[in-house]
Amino acid sequence: MSKSRAIYVSFGRGYLLLTMQTPTPRTHYDQLGGANGVQRLVNRFYDLMDASPEARNVRALHATSLKQSRGKLIMFLTGWTGGPPLYVEQVGPPMLRRRHLPFAISPRESGEWLWCMDRALDEQEMPAELRELLRQKFHELGAHMVNRVKGVAGE
Repeated sequence: MSKSRAIYVSFGRGYLLLTMQTPTPRTHYDQLGGANGVQRLVNRFYDLMDASPEARNVRALHATSLKQSRGKLIMFLTGWTGGPPLYVEQVGPPMLRRRHLPFAISPRESGEWLWCMDRALDEQEMPAELRELLRQKFHELGAHMVNRVKGVAGE
């Protein structure tokens, strides 16, 4: 994607019109591969959660079927990474911490969620800088989502 920019340059007795193509900055959504890339990331994330013993506690917080969770995370990440604001349009403002308060999320569950996301990020094609930025933001979000102290989340 690019934008055209026209400039006039003095040339002898007249002017010469030059047009330049300036690249439009690519969003994180674009760098992830758009809708398909976000869907691959989310599907791998939930596949890991569903099958890995390392994620058993966070998996237990979810419904038997992960279909609805997959759909919501796809919508959220699409908008969060600069794509269409699907989650806001269909569900409303994210308010992630508030929406997750009914679930006992201790550092253990947050860590398991991050374990799955870290591995899913590592397996996806994307620029290394984007992978590390997303990892940092997910880890900040994971810490923010903790709403129980250790030992209260059902150990």
